[in-house]
Amino acid sequence: MPTLYLRSRAFPATAVAVAGLALLAAWAAHGLGHGPGFDPTARAPVTLFAPLFASAAIGTSLFSHSDELDRTAARRWWPRRLGHLLALTVPAAGALALAVPERFGADATVRNVLGATGVTVAAAALFGAGTSWLPMTLYGSAAYLAAPRAPGGAAAFWAWPMQPGGQTAAWAMALSAYVAGVALFTLRGPRPERP
Repeated sequence: MPTLYLRSRAFPATAVAVAGLALLAAWAAHGLGHGPGFDPTARAPVTLFAPLFASAAIGTSLFSHSDELDRTAARRWWPRRLGHLLALTVPAAGALALAVPERFGADATVRNVLGATGVTVAAAALFGAGTSWLPMTLYGSAAYLAAPRAPGGAAAFWAWPMQPGGQTAAWAMALSAYVAGVALFTLRGPRPERP
């Protein structure tokens, strides 16, 4: 049963996509780190967009082709949903942390994977897995464009994806998003999508 569940949710393909993304992030971080005139803010595209892509892959893997059958199952679904999320989020965060050198902000990358995944899985529960990637992509892009260059202050709350790894407020926002999103998705599952 677990094997069938994982295959029906495209778990193997999602795991391969996350591994490929980690390799691409490592390549990008290496290229940025060895360029002339390295600027610490050059880490932002890697520490923001790699977690966004990872959360998008995780979100689309939550789609159920048989949501009517899922609702009639004799066993509760929340343990499978929680296991599914943890089995993708933990390796994604670990792989991207290893792919991004510390000076690029491995801790910020882990924080952004958690926060982006939380927002994405909440969107899957509210809007459906097919478009679950969209709210976090829009929010992350807006934060990238509008965040002030100086870290901290009020921006640590609203622009948490753009903060350095040590910002406590940014961690609090990302962890809150992850816990709330995972709890909502685990209890409700993805919103049924009609063709």
